[in-house]
Parts: sequence; C-alpha cells; structure tokens
Amino acid sequence: MENLSQPQSNQPKAMLPNATAVLVMGILSIVCSCFFVGLVLGIIGLVLGNKSRKLYKENPAIWDGYGQLNAGWIMSIIGLALSALYILYYIVVIAILGAAATSFWNMNQHL
Repeated sequence: MENLSQPQSNQPKAMLPNATAVLVMGILSIVCSCFFVGLVLGIIGLVLGNKSRKLYKENPAIWDGYGQLNAGWIMSIIGLALSALYILYYIVVIAILGAAATSFWNMNQHL
C-alpha cells in the first residue's frame, strides 16, 4: 500500500542560490576576523544568507542545501562578533598607547 499523503516527485531539488558563497564567506570571516576584512565578509555573508533563507522559507520543498546555508550564516555571525571584538581591542590598545604617550610627553615637558 502506497502512502498517498505525500506527493512523490522525481525532479531533483535546486540548490539554494548563494549557499556555497555564504559558507565560504562565513569561514573566511572567522579566519580573517583579526583583520578588518572579517567584518566585511561577515556582513556580506549575512546579507546573502538572509536573502536565501527567505527564499527557502517561502517554499522549502523545492530547495536543497539549507544545512550548508545555515552553517555559513551562523559562521558569518560568529566572524562578525569576533571582528567586532578585535576592533574593540584595537581601540582600547590605541587609547592606552595614546594616554601613555601623552603622559610621557607631559613628563618630558616639565623637566
């Protein structure tokens, strides 16, 4: 007895657009997160991922590769967060070095 509640389709599912690109952007955003490039790659990965996720949620039966897309989207978020932490770190280091240089300069002025 066949299960008639689910329609059988012999057509292969189409790969989600930009699924591979989002995965690559997510990986590169984590790898390059200590540079400012990771921030840009993370944002690009999120934008492309959001567009493809919207397509998938409209009609999930015709698309394949959602796992790959979702993994890339999550890695883009992680890369973006790491890049933001590195930028914050650089700002703190520059502020500390600036304060030390100013203190050193003021100390030499009084001698």
